[in-house]
Order: sequence, then C-alpha cells, then structure tokens
Amino acid sequence: MLLRVEIGDALRSARRRQGRTLRDVSTGASVSLGYLSEIERGQKEASSELLSAICEALDLPLSALLSSVSDRFALEEGMQIPDTIPQELSDKILGHPEGYSAPRLAAKP
Repeated sequence: MLLRVEIGDALRSARRRQGRTLRDVSTGASVSLGYLSEIERGQKEASSELLSAICEALDLPLSALLSSVSDRFALEEGMQIPDTIPQELSDKILGHPEGYSAPRLAAKP
C-alpha cells in the first residue's frame, strides 16, 4: 500500500459521492485539473497545503480524510480499528442517508 494511492482513492471517492467533477473541485481548490487527476490516481503526492485546499473544496474535514486513510492502513496491517467517532458524525461525513447505520468493522482474529 502506498499513502499517495490511498489518499487519492479517498479523495476520488469523496468527490464522486458528492457527484462533483474534477473541474469543479480543481477550480475550488485552485489546482490544475490534470494535477488533481494525478493526485486522485495516486501518481502524485499532494503537499499538506494542497490536501487542505482540496478537502476544503470538497467540504470534507482534512481529519476525516486522514482518518479514513489511516483506517485503510490499519485494516491492511490486521489491526483493530476502535470506534471512536459518534455514528451521527460518521454518517454525516461519509454522506450516508438518515437511518443508515454503517457496518462495524470487526478485528481480524
């Protein structure tokens, strides 16, 4: 697993969940469309400033992005992910509809 690939995948997923285009987000983040595309495909690493701008354009807390990526690495490493985020906040950040309860992740034996 590569950090830039996981960050790019998480950004692309967030953008697509919102039904937004690369052009829309690139304009909002003041980054070229081509560079944003390379970030989403894991071909380029974004600076912390650029990640912050992209997250702002997506109305996505940077902490939520980094937490999601961290959870992906933890699962890959076979670690248990503690449930520390209230369900309501998690659903709001991830864009789940009212009444949806995200499945809980179990620890690997």
